Amino acid sequence: METLEDIVINVPEIEPREKHPTIFRGFDGLAEGSSLIILNDHDPRPVYYQLLGERGNVFTWEYLEQGPIWWKVRITKRITGKGDETLGEIAAKDLRKAEIFKKYGLDFCCGGKKTIKEACAEKGLDVTEVENALQEADKAQATVLRPLPYNDWGLDFLADYIVNMHHSYVKKYLPEIQGYATKVASVHGSQHEELFEIKQLVDVLSEELADHLLKEETIVFPFIKKLVNADSVHGAPTLRSITEKTESEHINVGHILSEIRRLSNNFAVPADGCASYNQLYKLLEEFEADLLTHIHLENNILFKKALILEKKLSQ
Repeated sequence: METLEDIVINVPEIEPREKHPTIFRGFDGLAEGSSLIILNDHDPRPVYYQLLGERGNVFTWEYLEQGPIWWKVRITKRITGKGDETLGEIAAKDLRKAEIFKKYGLDFCCGGKKTIKEACAEKGLDVTEVENALQEADKAQATVLRPLPYNDWGLDFLADYIVNMHHSYVKKYLPEIQGYATKVASVHGSQHEELFEIKQLVDVLSEELADHLLKEETIVFPFIKKLVNADSVHGAPTLRSITEKTESEHINVGHILSEIRRLSNNFAVPADGCASYNQLYKLLEEFEADLLTHIHLENNILFKKALILEKKLSQ
């Protein structure tokens, strides 16, 4: 919302050669945490990239109005030391933002340590479009059911939740998915050869996750619970050495999921697909969504907080 304190620059009223210099002078004169608003008769997105290139990542850019006649943007100077959050940190605070990341194909789980700008640059995406989508999600949150407060839970409780909800989900539905993958490949594989590759990937996924879940339940999570109870873990491996291996396995699983999505053309059932074909792709898409949340809860919340706790206990 525009305030009386905001500086407003009406760009169309400025001489062409002075438009960008005027905006830059206005920005340079801002105190940290303060804002200016630019009003223009077209999208001022080139200013975003020029400002980023010449001043660096020291501002936020928020569209207040986007055409068709007027564009209004609030530019706020960041407070020193307050940099961009990573995808994982954003999703950890509000998992609803993960839907935006999914929409644009941004990995908030295994790639959750990247900032929005870094992830968009890597994907060739327009960062202002993604940031604007996140801002719109913020505005719509009042009408959306609040997500579970994962970030507020104790680490032992969160570990148990992951086992009871997400590990149980894998154990229940992955065998069913394997059955459908085998059946659909045998019936439709001659017309859709990618189904044989999908079946092989599902089988690999099953093998890897069986071993992975067992290690989490018998090694990783018990180690974290010892930290929570301040039990002695001297002489044992560090949590970092354990979680690095676990996160590496998460990356492998993420690659398998991405390849299945690619081979299935984003789970698009072809015109000659039968009911089992539909069910296979439906189960795969739901499984992917659950597993991404599962990995996010571990990488970006459970492991991150447990590592902080271990460091604190060792001091």
